[in-house]
Parts: sequence; structure tokens; C-alpha cells
Amino acid sequence: MKFQPIEESSRIFPGEYLLHKPTSQIVMCGAYKKRHGTIKALANGKLMEDKIENFRKILLNNGERQSSLKRRDCGGCKGK
Repeated sequence: MKFQPIEESSRIFPGEYLLHKPTSQIVMCGAYKKRHGTIKALANGKLMEDKIENFRKILLNNGERQSSLKRRDCGGCKGK
């Protein structure tokens, strides 16, 4: 897992996970306000807003992305 600084050309979407550097927490992006220079994010059930410079974009390679996907069904209905 690598962390990349957010630049002007970066594309950030609501629902995307980001690293908040000052608290070392992984947070979920709620709003990316490029004009105001802030990001609203959900951390530990609380809404926070901080400067864009304090966040890092999380980059996953294909192996990490596949291992993080969860199986949606339990498999109990397959034989029926």
C-alpha cells in the first residue's frame, strides 16, 4: 500500500478512503472542496474537515485490491 500526496490534478471522489496524516487514520472522503482547499471526511463515526495537504491518496496494486474484496454470499445455497 502506497500513499500519494493529493495534487491539483488528482481525482478524489466521495466514498474513497484516504489517509489523514496528523492522526494516522484511514478516513472516508465525504466532500472534496478544491475551491476552499479542504476535505470533509468521516473518521471514527465523526465528521471532520481539514486542509487538503493533511490527506494522502491510498494506492493499491492489483494483488492488494483482490485480497481486500470480500465474498458476498455464504455458499450455502449453491447446492440447492
